[in-house]
Amino acid sequence: QFEKIFPGCRLLDIHEYLLEKGIRLDGVKGRRYLYHDPCHTPMKTIQGIKVANALMGQRVDLSDRCCGEAGTLAMARPDVSTQVRFRKQEEIENGAVALRADGFDGELKLLTSCPSCLQGLSRYNDDAGTQADYIVVEMARRLLGENWLAEYVRKANAGGIERVLL
Repeated sequence: QFEKIFPGCRLLDIHEYLLEKGIRLDGVKGRRYLYHDPCHTPMKTIQGIKVANALMGQRVDLSDRCCGEAGTLAMARPDVSTQVRFRKQEEIENGAVALRADGFDGELKLLTSCPSCLQGLSRYNDDAGTQADYIVVEMARRLLGENWLAEYVRKANAGGIERVLL
């Protein structure tokens, strides 16, 4: 009932919003990216892989297949989730090999836009030699610096956020 509460407004994922506002990176040296498109993607107006490529300002390869988290699947059916994860791990490892095929030895990031997926994708960090993260967090690090989160919290605690009591 979003429309009833906020007439004329729309729901838009942060990544789609950043793209719409023209905020993007101009490529990142020494780092290559894979993108995991969530089964329950929050991006509704543009394909996630297209958003990832545009926001990162460089080629981002799609890492296909479900990660096995699927909301509460990993908790509700760990037997099924584990089997799904085996296939996803193979997909990520193959993607990492492809990104290194030309001798690249820099960092490999596995980006997503879903909290459940981020949790699941982090399980592969050691096996695949990747580091899972949100697209928006990777952008914040590159645009605002490594301490972007601590700075944000400091500013918010110093009166940077207006409190609205309903």
